[in-house]
Amino acid sequence: MNKYFLTALIVLTATGAVAQAAPDSWPDLKIQLFKDAAIAEDATFASLDAPERAQDAALTPVTMTLRRPVGDPRRVTKLSLVIDENPVPLAGEFTLGPKADLASLSTRVRVNAYTNMRLIAELSDGSLHMTKSYVKAAGGCSAPASKALDEANASLGKMKLRVIADAASGRGDYVVMLRHPNNSGLQMDQVTRLYTPARYVDHLAVYQGEDLVFSVEGGISISEDPNFRFDFALSGAKTLRVEANDIDNAHFKAEWPLERGGS
Repeated sequence: MNKYFLTALIVLTATGAVAQAAPDSWPDLKIQLFKDAAIAEDATFASLDAPERAQDAALTPVTMTLRRPVGDPRRVTKLSLVIDENPVPLAGEFTLGPKADLASLSTRVRVNAYTNMRLIAELSDGSLHMTKSYVKAAGGCSAPASKALDEANASLGKMKLRVIADAASGRGDYVVMLRHPNNSGLQMDQVTRLYTPARYVDHLAVYQGEDLVFSVEGGISISEDPNFRFDFALSGAKTLRVEANDIDNAHFKAEWPLERGGS
């Protein structure tokens, strides 16, 4: 399987045992994901906003906010979102387009147990900077899907674009929504009592014109019906395009005129 499954924990934490404080899995995860690279703990370039207690462990909102200190020529080139106690801790790797000037990026994730959630920002000089948040939630990775598999497959790959009206001048604030069950492989069908096979979006990229806004390499920790909200600098391009793939080699694509958004 891909690198997301290679970083999976050996044992899935039982839902009934997650009320205790999470163990410190980070030292081993750090070696698996970043080897011996130095990681500074600071929120100078990126910060992470997540609820202290999630209302729905399968749909936990997270917002990654980016900053560029005055006079510092470096920029964030990549973000790694890590959920320590998830079966697959690396929730997503986000590559940021060099011209996009992203200010924030939000999505929804599954949280399987009380855990530290970490955001590691890689800068253009190769340095790594980490911020973290502790989230209380349980069972998100094995929670039943909201739709039957046949119903989910009927709308598989459909996309919508929502335009947030109060974006700053010269910027766009959009939400891309993709219909996909993002099955984790840990969810049991309540009728057959069999586990639904894993099928999830492992790549999604957003472009304005031909310029990358951001791309994400994802895994089972991204919630059902993935959506991403992003605040970015408009380049004058006439279209916004989204391309995505899942692990069953299905390809999804949609495009909208930038001046009107779309649905």
